[in-house]
This record gives sequence, C-alpha cells and structure tokens, in this order.
Amino acid sequence: MPAVIKLYSICKIKAMDVIILSFAYDIKHLIGNTPLYELSHYGSGLPGRILAKLEYFNPGGSIKDRVALGMIEQAEKNGLLGGGSVNDNAHAAAGSVVIEPTSGNTGIGLAMVCSARGYRCILCMPETMSVERQNLLRALGAEVVLTSGAEGMSGAIAKAAELARQIPGAFMPAQFDNPANPAAHRATTAEEIWRDTAGHVDVLVSAVGTGGTITGIGETLKERNPALQVVAVEPAESPVLSGGKPGPHKIQGIGAGFVPRVLNVAILDEIIKVTGDQAMEAARCLAREEGLLVGISSGAAVYAAKELAGREQNRGRTVVVIFPDTGERYLSTELF
Repeated sequence: MPAVIKLYSICKIKAMDVIILSFAYDIKHLIGNTPLYELSHYGSGLPGRILAKLEYFNPGGSIKDRVALGMIEQAEKNGLLGGGSVNDNAHAAAGSVVIEPTSGNTGIGLAMVCSARGYRCILCMPETMSVERQNLLRALGAEVVLTSGAEGMSGAIAKAAELARQIPGAFMPAQFDNPANPAAHRATTAEEIWRDTAGHVDVLVSAVGTGGTITGIGETLKERNPALQVVAVEPAESPVLSGGKPGPHKIQGIGAGFVPRVLNVAILDEIIKVTGDQAMEAARCLAREEGLLVGISSGAAVYAAKELAGREQNRGRTVVVIFPDTGERYLSTELF
C-alpha cells in the first residue's frame, strides 16, 4: 500500500468557528510521496512521454531518505539498535552507533534519522565527494571520515567495516548488501509511481548506485506489468554492469565499481552507458529548460530517458525516470 503520512489533527471550536491544525510529529512522516513531473520542454517532440520522480522533495533532499529510514527501522526491529534517547539504558544495551560508507546522500539521510532518534552517526566517504555533501553531514551532527578518492566506494566500505569492528555497540547498515534497501522502495516509491500513473508506466529508468532503487521499484512494477522495461544507467567510464572494468568517473552517487549484492540484474532489460559530460549537460539543460535544479546522476538518468522516449517503438508510451537529488549539492563542482 502507498505510504501514508500520519498527522495529528487538532480541532478548536470557538463561537461556532472550527480551526483544524494538521502537522507531522516525526521526521519519518515527511519522507516519501514525492511528485511526478512531466518534462514538457526537455521531452518536447518525442514519441514517448517522460515523467520525472522528483526525489529531492524528501526532507533530506534525496531518495536516500527512504533507504536510511528503512534500514534504521529494520535494525530497531531486529534488536540491533535501540529506540529513544542515547541516555536510555534500554537503548544503550542494544546499540547506539551507526557507521556507514556513503557517497553522500545515504549519509545525509542516516544523519537526519540518527539525529532525530539520538544515535551517534559516523560516515565514511571518498574525499572526491562534493564539499556541500560533507558540510551537510557535519551540520546534521554526523562524524565524517574521508577515504582515498582513488579507491572509490571500495575504500570507504573497507574503512567503515574497520571502524564497526573497533567501536562497541556499532551497527553498519551496509546499504550495498542490506535487503531493507530495496524493500524501502517496494513499500513506498514503487507504490507511489503505480498510484500516480494509474498503472500506466511502460519504461522505468534509474541510474544505479547500490541498486536498491531500481531493484525495489522494478521488481514491484514488473509483477503488475510484466511488459515493463527496466533500464539501468551507469557511467560510461566505469561500465561494470555492462561487463566492463571499473574506473574513475564524474557522476557522483552511482557507478560504485562493482556489482552490488542487492541489485537484481535479472530484472534489467537494458543498460545504457552515459558519460560524465553527457550527464552534466543534461542536468544543465533541465535547469535552463524546465527550471529543475538536479544532481549529476539525475542528468545521467534523464539523458538515457530522452534516448528511450525518442525511440519510435516507445511512441505513446510513458517513461518514468528517477531524479535522486537536488543540484544544490553540486554547486562547488564543475556541474555549474
């Protein structure tokens, strides 16, 4: 079922006037139910229609808020983390430290959820990630450990595992391996897309980082529409999913350099390779033509979506593309 935002509603009755106040009481209630937006300018004149899922409407500014919440809540259910304040005895007995390797957005989501729930948060990330991401993590109270940019996400993963072994009470969500990652998208993102398109979605396009997004959404939508085409996007400079060798690239947040364990490659109908320059130019076009300020991986995804929507075989069909985050995270990079 689609995620439902739970709100407190308070009625005040005075002199026959009724005032209803509605507000969220937990940060988790603000996560999800992001809009779909038709790219009427960028996609103008194409045989197919492009709908973008704007995930930067989440409170932490990216799609990874969903995953962060899902992994933390699953850990609490499994007794690996305790709920409430870090000063609570019950909480300390379970665990109160979250350690994770992240390219930025998952870390921001984790830092946000950990802050709200009173957990200590330590995040390991390649030093090549944007300054905005690093500063956001620290602003949310997380401790940031930078690793070698040349080692990519593999270096960050190794460092996080090392710290998890050293620090008592530490829990590592391990987003690349954690089934709670795609499960979050099965329960929320996929349901929202199905609901908002009334089931009329023909092609799903998503750039691949951990693989949780495309796996969770793709599996759910394919169950309901077996004819759905699921298209993965990866950096042309690091085409691991296509059988190539890993390498450095400019598209932050995707192209980890290995095939993630949570990625269900069996549901992929096509893999499109996009260069860093193509991704950036597409993102710039979205800002100029649609007024949408999105990140580099969104640029990669929409570049592929435009190619797909431009195919005659997709005339009259709906292409849904995932925009993971906002371009505000990349103002210090060559994107802008």
